Amino acid sequence: MKIFLTENQIKRLKENTTFEKFAEKRLGGAEKIVKNAKEKGGPSMLTYHHFNVKLPHYKKASEGKFDIDLAKKEYKKLVKELSDTTDNFNIEQVKFQKLVGLIEVLGELIIKHK
Repeated sequence: MKIFLTENQIKRLKENTTFEKFAEKRLGGAEKIVKNAKEKGGPSMLTYHHFNVKLPHYKKASEGKFDIDLAKKEYKKLVKELSDTTDNFNIEQVKFQKLVGLIEVLGELIIKHK
């Protein structure tokens, strides 16, 4: 039995494979950073928090479970939240690191998914 795919389907398959591999590599890098930062402790814990929030998103994307529409919605919500905190900078360091980490991971994945 032969299966025929349109050019668009082939392109989509290649993009998904590339996207998933990208997310898998980013996941591996983030896991190393999280582990090293946690072992160092102290001020490195800010780095830990910044990268730890990225792990679930990279994992989901590497497994082919990335929802671009949901990611865009969450990204916009988080950017607004960050913008709202700049009025008086009433935000704790850890919360700031987590928020910026989430914005980064979603932005990376949205851009790569295009």
